[in-house]
Amino acid sequence: MDLDVVNMFVIAGGTLAIPILAFVASFLLWPSALIRIYYWYWRRTLGMQVRYVYHEDYQFCYSFRGRPGHKPSILMLHGFSAHKDMWLSVVKFLPKNLHLVCVDMPGHEGTTRSSLDDLSIDGQVKRIHQFVECLKLNKKPFHLVGTSMGGHVAGVYAAYYPSDICSLSLVCPAGLQYSTDNQFVQRLKELQEPEDVQKIPLIPSTPEEMSEMLQLCSYVRFKVPQQILQGLVDVRIPHNNFYRKLFLEIVSEKSRYCLHQNMDKIKVPTLIIWGKQDQVLDVSGADILAKSINNCQVELLENCGHSVVMERPRKTAKLITDFLAFVHNTDNNKKLD
Repeated sequence: MDLDVVNMFVIAGGTLAIPILAFVASFLLWPSALIRIYYWYWRRTLGMQVRYVYHEDYQFCYSFRGRPGHKPSILMLHGFSAHKDMWLSVVKFLPKNLHLVCVDMPGHEGTTRSSLDDLSIDGQVKRIHQFVECLKLNKKPFHLVGTSMGGHVAGVYAAYYPSDICSLSLVCPAGLQYSTDNQFVQRLKELQEPEDVQKIPLIPSTPEEMSEMLQLCSYVRFKVPQQILQGLVDVRIPHNNFYRKLFLEIVSEKSRYCLHQNMDKIKVPTLIIWGKQDQVLDVSGADILAKSINNCQVELLENCGHSVVMERPRKTAKLITDFLAFVHNTDNNKKLD
């Protein structure tokens, strides 16, 4: 073989080896950095842009795609200890002609974290309203979506600010009062001592605890490599003290049943999505909401746990899109009549 050709292959091999070795090193040594790069790449691929907006000295971080148009904008609120990027798996399957906004909830990711902030459900609802006002998102009624803690906030928001929204989607929301406690709630009630706050199952500090949390939240058993589990923990550990403070606030007497206490004030068309195998918040919550909210559609998903957004993103996107189309068309027909 010609020496120049041999040199070409050596150079080419070396050029390819560098990024491959860099990827392997990142995977083994800095998995948390790889996870951040992954979200950045996914946002870029889906056309989601990150922006910041301020209410006085309070910063909100959000991502968006599209512009307000004749169809309602969609505001999406994530769950406890998550961030705006958790919605990317659903965004992938939503029509590109919709105006989407995903915000980091108070104290999460790029949104201000302050020791003076009111982290109760009422406090978070007020913060989200400030965000909406900053973006002038309520110039025209929008569709509000929330999951878990974000669903709790979304439901109460709909009760407090009915003129802001045209419709609502609640994905396995927290904030309801059940006649009997499920295993997860019973386990939480057993954590009575001050040091037990370190044992909250939704706040993992080791790869093993992260694996247990994923199993608790998902019906689908994801096989996650140890390095990725470590990366997920590394990303969360600096925030765990905040998560503990937030958790104690949202399960306090003031906040725990805030949605239950306000659900009869929700007057807009509402879509309820719940995984039948949810081990965190019992699926019977869907029936509780359906009995109190007029014009309510319930969708129960088979073989799905609490992490509906991650387990069934395509189905979630389709349900929201179909629901929006139905509500929007119905409103237009009423105007024509």
